[in-house]
Amino acid sequence: MNVRKIVTVIEEIRTEGGRAVSPPATVAVVAAVIDNPWAGRGFVEDLAPGIEAHASGLGALLAPAVLEALGAPSEAYGKAAVVGLDGEIEHGSALIHTLKFGDHFRKAANATTLLPAVEKRGPAGVVFDIPLKHITDATIRSHHQSVEARIADAPHPHEIVIGLAAAAQGRPQQRLAALTSEQ
Repeated sequence: MNVRKIVTVIEEIRTEGGRAVSPPATVAVVAAVIDNPWAGRGFVEDLAPGIEAHASGLGALLAPAVLEALGAPSEAYGKAAVVGLDGEIEHGSALIHTLKFGDHFRKAANATTLLPAVEKRGPAGVVFDIPLKHITDATIRSHHQSVEARIADAPHPHEIVIGLAAAAQGRPQQRLAALTSEQ
């Protein structure tokens, strides 16, 4: 796996709705820009060899990095794959929609729920929103949020951006009733 660069972004929200957020709401994103193992090869029927070669290594690289960047236990998490224009969305999906990738994050965050995801294809600098949900209960509304990410020079046409996001809490100033209030 050729990693061209790793980008880390930490967002700290100190005020929301005109009121202080205390402690500040923190979200971290760590993304690796990698060569697309399938780009330039035409239609590849069997993606399994590439998944086997790359997915687990990406999860092992990114999971500890995003939790370290967050600097606190994660309560919400998500993942992303942004494929350059010479690839297919399926190439990104192949790398992130496997337990070989996601279980690294689940174990590191003591999580049990599925990781919400975004996959898309785009040019360098494309904006993508990583959806986040609670790490153990996807019905906890306060943790349904997203974080916007962008890497100015990635993905190149033959690259994929693979990212993980973690939040130390739910949305700042959340006040929606629990889902059980509607059942």
